[in-house]
Amino acid sequence: MKSSNSDNGQMDTGTVALSLRQLSVADWQRFGAQEIAYIRPVLVNGVHAMAIHAADGTPIGAAPNADMAIAAILQHEMAPALVH
Repeated sequence: MKSSNSDNGQMDTGTVALSLRQLSVADWQRFGAQEIAYIRPVLVNGVHAMAIHAADGTPIGAAPNADMAIAAILQHEMAPALVH
């Protein structure tokens, strides 16, 4: 991941999102399932929801929308990532 720091020392959201999209499955697994969770849209019984998966792909939950999925991930002290 290239370092594209803003004035506050953090990477901007666009750069982070682009970098995360370019990671392979093996890269995600090296991050560790205990540190990062990703969400992606799914249909559950015909209803739109957000599936929550550990970095290694293990399903760990679901939520009715992205905001609630992200809140659940943060509550468990993990870093959220959106996959589409």
